[in-house]
Amino acid sequence: MAGDGLITIGGLARACGLTASALRFYDDCGLLVPVRVDEVTGYRYYSDAQVEHGVMIRRLRGIGMPLEVVSEILNGDGARAGRLLDEHVAELARRAREAAAVARVIKEEIGAGVVLSAAVLAAAIEQVRSAAASDREIPVLAGVLVESGADSVTLTATDRYRLSTRAMVPVRPSGGAWSVVADAGELGGIGSWLRGLDEVTVRTLDDALVLTGGGSERRCGTIDAAFPDYRAMLAGLGAVRTRVVTGRDALLAVLEAGGSASVFFAVDQSGLFATCDGQRSSPGYPEPLARLHIPATVTGPGIELAFSPTTLRPALVSAIGPEIMLDIAAADAPVVVRSATDGELTTLVMPTAIANSKE
Repeated sequence: MAGDGLITIGGLARACGLTASALRFYDDCGLLVPVRVDEVTGYRYYSDAQVEHGVMIRRLRGIGMPLEVVSEILNGDGARAGRLLDEHVAELARRAREAAAVARVIKEEIGAGVVLSAAVLAAAIEQVRSAAASDREIPVLAGVLVESGADSVTLTATDRYRLSTRAMVPVRPSGGAWSVVADAGELGGIGSWLRGLDEVTVRTLDDALVLTGGGSERRCGTIDAAFPDYRAMLAGLGAVRTRVVTGRDALLAVLEAGGSASVFFAVDQSGLFATCDGQRSSPGYPEPLARLHIPATVTGPGIELAFSPTTLRPALVSAIGPEIMLDIAAADAPVVVRSATDGELTTLVMPTAIANSKE
């Protein structure tokens, strides 16, 4: 708690069932703005009245409500909110039938294990592990850092060119804080098993990450080495100059059209203009596709930057929902890629040099 009857971001996160990173994202989007921000420390403070809004946002996001519709429900009249919610009844009913069809629900609490939604964990592993190194030149970079704390479980991976981190709210937290670097390859092999479960208990035992659920167990080998201080990496990023919110599928389509060629983006207030090196080098390639306009909401000055598809594509594929947010500090600095529908997944992507990227 803070003075003057205000709540810290950590206190609000616990009261709402959201992570602090999600609350920072909702602040950036203007959906849940703190009543005060300390000018010296940058700490955010909220009022008691915002707890209800936070809980409502969590529930609405849980059933897939787009950000703009969440805003309408929070700020509109009851009749309008009711109509918007009715549009989701069929989907909610389908999920309820699937939940009712689950014949066996086993909750296991072993040692300092933390209980997670198995589906959420499976998705988080897929989203994060693509940022792990594919070789073992630096062994620890071929792993995924798993951190369990009082309020969240976080998965993080980096290969020095990308960094992805995802926080999850546990169903039941563990008895104490712990962390381990799990082998990314072995983690990738348990996705189908996790999707057949409701909940899973995660713990460390005998140099392994142990996952238990549904009466069975899976073990993942660990890597005994210090993981890079990714929090220092994130804290050391430059100030955001330009923010772009756009459709994920449109960006992926550009990468597919260009194949393995680098993609050059020119950003201005009208959106993004994308050009692929491969398109420009093909004589007679249709002009409309050689400089493709992608609609986007842009805040801040225009900028030009380029990406290699091998670094940008995994960040887009793993993003949650149809929209993504790009926070850009400079053309030669890591770009923060966040899902515009979920601030808990954050990916850093390093642009390539833009010399020779324009005709």
